[in-house]
Amino acid sequence: MFDVKDTDLFDLEEESFDTVVEPDITFTGNIRFAKPFMIRGMVKGNIDATSDLVVDSGAVVEADIKADRVLIKGKVKGNIAAKKMVFVTATGSLDGDITSAQVVLEPGSVFSGKCTMVK
Repeated sequence: MFDVKDTDLFDLEEESFDTVVEPDITFTGNIRFAKPFMIRGMVKGNIDATSDLVVDSGAVVEADIKADRVLIKGKVKGNIAAKKMVFVTATGSLDGDITSAQVVLEPGSVFSGKCTMVK
């Protein structure tokens, strides 16, 4: 149908992530990381990364996010600044502004905000 560069983020297995916030965890505060990170639970605060972030199905994130690539399968409320890509899947929703080099909104995804694409 269409080809999206940098979608190897979908190929990452759970074992590829050094840290996973599991569904039974609620975290409030600031998170910083340099290796791929997955959220399956609930996070409130700010996320500042130099790597990839996956918000898995069922996850709820209320945070401003800075990362290389962000894959949203769950719910995010907050602004996202991604160096490479923001990808919102059909199960994902984003309520916030996006600033990124590449943005993909799959059919069925929900997005409310402004989108600014930068080189």
